[in-house]
Amino acid sequence: MADVTFEKVPLLAALGKDEQTSLAGILRFTKLASGEVLFNEGDKGDRMYIILKGELDVYKRMDTADSRLLARMRDGEFFGELSLVVKDGLRTASVRAATDTELVAILQEDFHKLLRQRPSMAYAMVQELGERLRHSDESAVADLIEKNRELQQAYEDLKAAQAELVEQEKLRHELSMARDIQMSILPKELHAPPGCDFGATMQPARSVGGDFYDFVRLSDDKVGIAIGDVSDKGVPAALFMAQVCTLLRALARQLEDPAEVLRRVNADMAETNDAGLFVTMVYGVFDRKHRVFHYARAGHEVPVLFTADGTAHALPYGQGTPLGIFPDSPLDVQTVELPAGSTLFMYTDGGVDGINEGGGFFGLEGLQDTVRAHLKGSAQDLCDAVLERVRSFQNDNQFDDATLVAIRMTG
Repeated sequence: MADVTFEKVPLLAALGKDEQTSLAGILRFTKLASGEVLFNEGDKGDRMYIILKGELDVYKRMDTADSRLLARMRDGEFFGELSLVVKDGLRTASVRAATDTELVAILQEDFHKLLRQRPSMAYAMVQELGERLRHSDESAVADLIEKNRELQQAYEDLKAAQAELVEQEKLRHELSMARDIQMSILPKELHAPPGCDFGATMQPARSVGGDFYDFVRLSDDKVGIAIGDVSDKGVPAALFMAQVCTLLRALARQLEDPAEVLRRVNADMAETNDAGLFVTMVYGVFDRKHRVFHYARAGHEVPVLFTADGTAHALPYGQGTPLGIFPDSPLDVQTVELPAGSTLFMYTDGGVDGINEGGGFFGLEGLQDTVRAHLKGSAQDLCDAVLERVRSFQNDNQFDDATLVAIRMTG
């Protein structure tokens, strides 16, 4: 077995037969079971090992969170050779058997005795040790260069990630400013005449959205009221919404007829709409003196009238298409009477299209039930309560912009 071992081990293969025979006399045979530890990092080293059969794993910081496998050694490989020449040296790594393993050890003390008897052995072994150290140094340098490259790459990745975070923070800030600007477009005063109560709220699905509402005071008894929903969401829809709101507000003060206002809005938007967006809308004039809401509807959800007892009344409707697509879009023109204690409720599709985690649909029925449950509060409290119910139904996972408007006759 010793002869076979010498042939496999470069450190010993160059020795002559007599020297190999002498060395064989000091070899100490050892067996390890799979998983058994030969020595631990930091142990005192006083012998070199040669693997006869089996496999051993070399670890740094073995059995810790930072454990790292350095190498797997097999038949004929040797390790711990510095223990033959360095007195009181410490093991720089831990070794554990990956399989059942047979190996032999050469103790430092036995090796020194043998060298005194056969000095010629030293030259052959030192040559081999020097070559191994040279390869080890080259490997260490190559590893250091690779680690340095990885470190540089990590640094570049970190710089890129930091730059991306800066851009994301800048974008968040810009979107926050855009949201503030969009909310500032909405009316701060709802201009409810005596004997009436108005409420409105809007919640975009993203930082900004395409829903809107407006209240334009036309006289002491008349208020222009609008609710709209721009196709798409996010920044494009918000920009389109701002354009529509500005145009609508200007035309509402010039024209009395709601249908003519929407026709003019449509003509302008259809001519300048390069983005291919469109808007559904209800715009009408609330007349307190005559207790009516005369409105034009352009492809939007039909308003719902709730009488004082909570009964929901479906309003008549005709054909109406969204604005901004065709130059001559048909409009649904209606007039609804508002008796004392009644509430006219308008909404965008985000107020009814919510889906919960179980796949349930909020729908018009859910909207009507929520409105009935909050008719005794103010019109604003009603809008806020319905919006909160819509959000909680979806577990705050809002998919679409939601806007609500309430007109109540209190006297």
